[in-house]
Amino acid sequence: MPGQFCVIAPDVKLGREVVIHNFVNLYGCEIGDGARIGSFVEIQKNARVGRNCKISSHTFICEGVTIEDEVFIGHGVTFINDKVPRATNSAGELQTDDDWKPVPTIVGRGASVGSGATILCGVTIGERAVVGAGAVVTRDVAADATVMGNPAAPRQS
Repeated sequence: MPGQFCVIAPDVKLGREVVIHNFVNLYGCEIGDGARIGSFVEIQKNARVGRNCKISSHTFICEGVTIEDEVFIGHGVTFINDKVPRATNSAGELQTDDDWKPVPTIVGRGASVGSGATILCGVTIGERAVVGAGAVVTRDVAADATVMGNPAAPRQS
């Protein structure tokens, strides 16, 4: 059930028993059964959030991101979908959808991404992996691994 002051476009596919808090912007995306979406979250077109996920407040999930089932996303997590972002094309005109293709990112089932993390495009975060708060993920994270830092690297014992 959406909170007040939410913008949910008609092309959004919402699963059953989804909880959406206030000030959320959803368009062209898919949200699985039982997911919880915190306040001040934006989820763009062609992004997917699986079943029983928790997306905490102030998170940005852009086009091309797939979040599999049972994933925790902390507060203020930012996903990026363009390796070389530009405002204009080679002719100096503002870019349109025809000028670039989003680079896909996958967050595997049961993974956890800590608050304030930044996830660059083209990476896969493996099943049950943990990304520490504030980490900058620049390459794939193995299943069951814990990474932290900038750039994110395996935790040293």
